[in-house]
Amino acid sequence: MLMPSSSPAPKLLLLKKLSSLLLLRFLSSSPQNPKTLQKTLDQISHSFAQGSPPDRIPLSDLLRPDHAGSVLHRLRSRPDSAIRFFQWSEEFLGFSHTLPSFCAVAHVLLSRRMFDPARWVLDRMIRRFSASDAFIGFSRGFQVYGSNPSTVYSLLVDCYCRAGMVDGSVEVFRRMCEMGVSVSSYARSALLNSLIDMGRIDSILQIFDELSESASKPNLSVYNVVISALFNKGEALKGLDFHQALVRRGVKLRIADCNKILNSLCWNQMGIAKDFFSVMEEMGPSPNVITYSTLIDAYCKEGRLDEAMGFYKIMMEKSIAPDVIIYSILINGFCKVGRMEKADDLLSMALNSGIRLDVVIFSSLIDGCVRIGDVQKAFGLYRRMLEGGISPNVITYSILINGFCQKGKIGEACGLFCKIMKHGFEPTIFTYSSLIDSLCDSGKLKDAFYLYEYMITNGHIPDVVVDTMLIEGLSKGGRMVDALRFFFQSVRRGIEPNIVLYNVLIDGCCSAKRLDNALKIYKQMGLDNLFPDAITFSVLIKGLAKQGRLEEALILFFQLLKKGFSPDVVSYCTLIDGFCKLNNLQKTLRILKMMPGSGIIPDVGIYNVLINGLFKEGRLGEVPELFNQLIEQGLEPDVVTYNTMIGGYCCVKNLSKAILLYEDMMGKGLQPNTITFTILIDSFCKEGRMEDAVSVFTTMLRDGPVPNVVTYSCLIDGYFKSLHCQNAIQLHEEMLGSHISPNIVSYSVLIDGLCKEGRIEEASLAFHCAIDRGLLPDFVAYGILIHAYYKVERFAEALMLYDRMVADGVVADSFVSNTISECLRRCNSLDNVF
Repeated sequence: MLMPSSSPAPKLLLLKKLSSLLLLRFLSSSPQNPKTLQKTLDQISHSFAQGSPPDRIPLSDLLRPDHAGSVLHRLRSRPDSAIRFFQWSEEFLGFSHTLPSFCAVAHVLLSRRMFDPARWVLDRMIRRFSASDAFIGFSRGFQVYGSNPSTVYSLLVDCYCRAGMVDGSVEVFRRMCEMGVSVSSYARSALLNSLIDMGRIDSILQIFDELSESASKPNLSVYNVVISALFNKGEALKGLDFHQALVRRGVKLRIADCNKILNSLCWNQMGIAKDFFSVMEEMGPSPNVITYSTLIDAYCKEGRLDEAMGFYKIMMEKSIAPDVIIYSILINGFCKVGRMEKADDLLSMALNSGIRLDVVIFSSLIDGCVRIGDVQKAFGLYRRMLEGGISPNVITYSILINGFCQKGKIGEACGLFCKIMKHGFEPTIFTYSSLIDSLCDSGKLKDAFYLYEYMITNGHIPDVVVDTMLIEGLSKGGRMVDALRFFFQSVRRGIEPNIVLYNVLIDGCCSAKRLDNALKIYKQMGLDNLFPDAITFSVLIKGLAKQGRLEEALILFFQLLKKGFSPDVVSYCTLIDGFCKLNNLQKTLRILKMMPGSGIIPDVGIYNVLINGLFKEGRLGEVPELFNQLIEQGLEPDVVTYNTMIGGYCCVKNLSKAILLYEDMMGKGLQPNTITFTILIDSFCKEGRMEDAVSVFTTMLRDGPVPNVVTYSCLIDGYFKSLHCQNAIQLHEEMLGSHISPNIVSYSVLIDGLCKEGRIEEASLAFHCAIDRGLLPDFVAYGILIHAYYKVERFAEALMLYDRMVADGVVADSFVSNTISECLRRCNSLDNVF
């Protein structure tokens, strides 16, 4: 097949020279008779039929462009030869082809369905001849060439459209309809799309009428093509006008077609979908249950549940009974957002309507209950399913298992898992992952790994999410060596680590104080073509800061900024807290000033850290300024803020300022906690103001909060120091009677007070009570009693107690060491005397 070419090949150039030579011979020769002309045409036809142009032909002065049709007719069974001749006669004989020649070669090509060269011919023809002439020209050749009218004219319609000559396309289309020639779907689509692009709705309506008349019924496929195209091009008003125009013409549109269009609009053009629905309501076809379910589903997916319910109410008003699908959609929508009360109402409506509930509705309700944490109600719905003869499926069981796992009820979750296996269901990855995650959270790593291996044995391939759960479980359990080993095993199995997995590993290493490993993993991320995110940097910054490596943390912080990430409030707070602990308030305040640049407003927690830092550095004069700045930022001081300031002023023995802050706190309706009262009680005791301390303690007992062991210890210590030994012992008994377990510090206070009162035996008894309670005495408790034995010259008991201290692995401080040295010296002196 010869395709059109814009530049002649070398062979054609040679033919052109030869043809010019023959033409010159023709011009210089004498006129020939008609028989010679026919012979010439036969020779030309024969040459092209053999595959090449003629080289020696006695030409006649009668050879004209209109003779080309005769040659083409002779070559009608050889379309490749025909198109070669058509080009050759034009390029080398200088013919300007007539309309019959164009039609003839197009007939020849299309009779053999050679569409590409036929398009080339028609594209040239339509620029020289009118659509009307072209239509008539083609009509004369169908019987001669045996081509199909529908094929020829449809291609002509398409060519006019591609050339932008839409009026010509419309002309051919109308003549086809008049003659009863069917229009191919591709030509019809090309014409309609061209008219749609030009906004010629009137022409489209005329085409619709003509197609409908020729087919004796409305051509509703045109409706679908046109209205869908108009909506997709953003011509919503024209689409709605087209729909209304057809209805006014008495066309009975099918609701099924309208529902399909409505469904496509609901994907991304909800506003148009609603307008289209309104037009359907007003003019027809009347919406049915599928129409409403389509809209309700779309609005539910967008979370616009109240609007979805609006369509439900319209249905009810029009006496269109919602089916089980609509109830499923609505119940599922309300369950997903936790509006269980509305979901329950819909369930009751469905039951009252006689709807037979299915597993889908119950699964949605169970999922909704799980989402709001009401697993007990979810399980109640599960039992209701069983009572109603509705069999749960694997999705139902998986949702319930996930709910029990979230509540830490592993036993119940495992029981449901067994039911899945018993019923022959295949657990999903989601089912396994819920159980594995819960087992890891509860520290049952052995069971988690057993389930993991069971999952693999049953043909499930674990994904990176499941492996991350196990690695996180190992990390939280402090088993970083095992976590790293499992990580490398997962990679060898083909798991592709993601940023979440790397962040879990880095966080685990930081928590285990294996910072060097954390930094190595951070570098490994780059080798795996993964880029750290804000969480990665935040975890590393926190880990480095906790280990006192603040300069390295600061470098990472600036790398985070350089990469375009916005540090979170945790990163800022970590650095601020770290530098405050190093008493480097200057850097702390610089970091504070950087926060607004990252779009982060310092929260009350950061101000609390800064206030604490100012107290530690003794910069009390700046505290009120920072406190006022906190309020100016629109933040509310919390109980930690007040505790920090009250404690700070108490440490510098400015108890009056601390009391004013306490009163200010109460005036703002902020309830003091146990720490607040304990700070004040301790300060009053140290100042010897026992009545005030007891008054605060009485307030606690009356109004709350409940005193803890530290509160009691401070007050007991105060009683001892103010020589109210009996009150101290009585308070200790009250603490035990309130079921507040003493710790080694409270026992140390009691032992010290008794020793100072000279009640060594009672002090020793208290010491052994602490041991009986499982409390391991520290060097302070040992030191108090050893020194008490030394003071009353019970050196042997002091030395025996010291031996026990060493045996318990408690390291003595200088005070105890000096006391024991003096005991030994005194013992030696007594030995020398006797």
